[in-house]
Amino acid sequence: MTTPVTGTTSTPAATTGSTSNDAMSQLSSNFSTFLTLLTTQLKNQDPTSPMDSNEFTQQLVMYSQVEQQIDTNDNLKTLITQGGSQAGTYAASYLGHVVSVTNGQASLSGGAANWTYTLGATAANTNLTVTNSNGQVVYTGTGETASGTHTFAWNGKDNNGNALPDGVYKLNVAAADSASNSITTSVASAGQVSQIDLTSGTPQFVIGNMEVGLGDIGAIAN
Repeated sequence: MTTPVTGTTSTPAATTGSTSNDAMSQLSSNFSTFLTLLTTQLKNQDPTSPMDSNEFTQQLVMYSQVEQQIDTNDNLKTLITQGGSQAGTYAASYLGHVVSVTNGQASLSGGAANWTYTLGATAANTNLTVTNSNGQVVYTGTGETASGTHTFAWNGKDNNGNALPDGVYKLNVAAADSASNSITTSVASAGQVSQIDLTSGTPQFVIGNMEVGLGDIGAIAN
């Protein structure tokens, strides 16, 4: 049984509409004042030296452009809202599925966190480094050296044997050949999507103790 999608906290429609209405109301007020002044000037102009129409024509054009910009902003807000809704619907299809996370992070829960890492070639040495959510190194060790994919099951303890709290940890893998040339590596973990967090406006997939974006998901299991 999967956990329901969390609610969104987007800009309330009333607030968006109020902002647009205020802008349009202010524009209408300024335009009305402009017409009043223009009418007064036309009534009191010197018939022998009539006003140059270019200036107030340009101002009329300006008001028209501002009005169009306000309408454009409203349309963009509507499109953004619709896009966010569609993204949330799409993200919900991941609920309950096991996915591959490619940003190096994994969730430590109950003293267990698991990763896979791939070496692009045979290495002379491979170093594994685990950091916590603050970027602090909490564990270092040696890894496999053969080319290909390997697993790393971490017991959640630092190098002094102290058990670390549950949370999000990241594995970094550095490998080099016998000539000290760096070898291409990649790191992934896997976990089940239990929730979709929409509170930031961009769907975040909740996997154990961590949240990741769609761009950090490399594959989804059937």
